[in-house]
Amino acid sequence: MNEQTLHRWRVLIGSRSFGQAFPEHLTALAAAGCQVIPNGVGRAYREQELMELLPSMDAIITGTDELTAAVIAASPRLKTIVKHGVGLETIDLDAARSHGVIVSATPASIHDSVADLTLALILALARKIVPAHLEMRVGGWKPFFGIELMDKTLGLVGLGRIGKAVCMRAQGFGMAVIAADPYPDLAFAEVHHVRIVSLDELLATADVVSLHVPAEMVKRTLIGETELARMKPSALLINTARGQLVDEEALAEALRNGRIAGAGLDVFVHEPPIGSPLLTLDNVVLTPHIGGRTLDGQRRMGEMAIENCLRALRGEEPLYRVA
Repeated sequence: MNEQTLHRWRVLIGSRSFGQAFPEHLTALAAAGCQVIPNGVGRAYREQELMELLPSMDAIITGTDELTAAVIAASPRLKTIVKHGVGLETIDLDAARSHGVIVSATPASIHDSVADLTLALILALARKIVPAHLEMRVGGWKPFFGIELMDKTLGLVGLGRIGKAVCMRAQGFGMAVIAADPYPDLAFAEVHHVRIVSLDELLATADVVSLHVPAEMVKRTLIGETELARMKPSALLINTARGQLVDEEALAEALRNGRIAGAGLDVFVHEPPIGSPLLTLDNVVLTPHIGGRTLDGQRRMGEMAIENCLRALRGEEPLYRVA
């Protein structure tokens, strides 16, 4: 049996996390007839690199690779782009459609993971867990005063899968929930007693503002100096969505001047955020984009990516097609 018979399709792995925690996901692709080409650069592929690699591929399982219109046009063999995750801002969807390339994602895989981290950041800020931990590490025993979540108002900017999961967790802590969303799920809002409001009202009302908007749906920075000025001085800002949603310079200034009380950030405009003023502030809790990095979430994400990829290669409809 020759190599061509063994491997019906060539699949490039762009995503650095695909197969990392679960090598069996790579094995599953190979067992289904795929020649798996691992990521050879240790990061997301740049446009020029893909211009050379992708023309010989039937599929790519991508993270944040630069899948531009030029790359897609230069890859006539390409059948499908499989997003290992949910953000689509690095994929030219119009180009994919015009060239008949199927694009899929894994939106139902990590919403619980991200929602858990969102609540962890809220709790860490509310109870000052990080400064208390650091104080004890150097032998201190300083009593830190925090706040309870009971009867506080959580403002969700975006009421999609993750926003809904955060809502249900927050209500378990006794929080009231309001939400701003251009296309809200009114049935969910009614059942779970979520009041739909404008963004301006949400910013002025919420004790905690949590962002859950896909970056590709926002044409500008969502939270800047004007929006931060509308928030309560006692309010907390949480961002586990996309770094581009927040003007980080304006946020650092607001935190430095006590314009808002604190921020919990898992995402940044530049990752890692080397030299960011946010790194020097005590009223910030920072994590290195780990919202979806749970074993449970990565297992589901990998399984969905495999299913999406193989279905598209076989000429079938993927589970979660976006283009």
